[in-house]
Amino acid sequence: MNKLIKKADVLIEALPYIRTFKGKTVVVKYGGHAMTDPSLKARFAQNVVLLKYVGLNPVVVHGGGPQIDQMLDRLGMEAKFKHGVRVTDAATMEIVEMVLAGRINMEIVDLLNRHGGQAVGLSGKDGGLMLTKPLTAKAWAESIEKDMDVDDSDADFGFVGDVKSIDPTLLLKLQEDHYIPVIAPIGTDREGNTYNINADLVAGAIAAALRAEKLVMLTDVKGIRDANGRHLSTVSRKDVQRMVKRGTISEGMLPKVHACLDALAGGVGKAHIIDGRVPHAILLEIFTHKGIGTEIVA
Repeated sequence: MNKLIKKADVLIEALPYIRTFKGKTVVVKYGGHAMTDPSLKARFAQNVVLLKYVGLNPVVVHGGGPQIDQMLDRLGMEAKFKHGVRVTDAATMEIVEMVLAGRINMEIVDLLNRHGGQAVGLSGKDGGLMLTKPLTAKAWAESIEKDMDVDDSDADFGFVGDVKSIDPTLLLKLQEDHYIPVIAPIGTDREGNTYNINADLVAGAIAAALRAEKLVMLTDVKGIRDANGRHLSTVSRKDVQRMVKRGTISEGMLPKVHACLDALAGGVGKAHIIDGRVPHAILLEIFTHKGIGTEIVA
């Protein structure tokens, strides 16, 4: 009986959050270990479908770097990186699009549908969702707060893009019809060239365009830590900016943090960086008092 009562207490704890967020949009950036572990994949799908059933509007943006590397290796193609960015020539871009907008996107859609959702797979090409421009070394250096000594040979990443603009019309229509959009980070420019875009940046831009209540980043770390290595449950946008300048936040966390800051500047309520390796991480972060990761507030 006590176990049953505790389960009821969990539901009661979630009630005020369900009431507050009903009808609001939550953009989830899906990546890291949660995309490869079968049990975590199933729980991710359950979490997203539950969000939809209790009245929220989830939108999923996914990455797929490891899967791209695997496919390139199978085809005998070398993965090349420059300043941490995948250099993407025309041949590599074909593989990237096939893996992201094809295999991975369809797998996620199928997973959500098998757990009771109504998911639809998209890329930035669909419905004019995302207009893209080439990513320059200067723009990337600014996004990771790093001084790069770049010459002309370093300045070109090939078909790697940056988000120029988002038209959320299609996403809003899908939400009205009770679908869960699942978005691959592929976009085009005005000339029709296809670009591979960092999924963190896409998630932040889409969250801002939809004026989402929350942006939730699934990672393989607990969240943001201070200079002493202590986990921060809540941190302000200004404090995060200071931590970036001091170098407390660095390396792979920087694109995620910048995407969160851009989303907040665009009107998103809160941004969350959470450990996707924790079962039911999304529900624990959104529907409990303490949460499990780091929330960044405006």
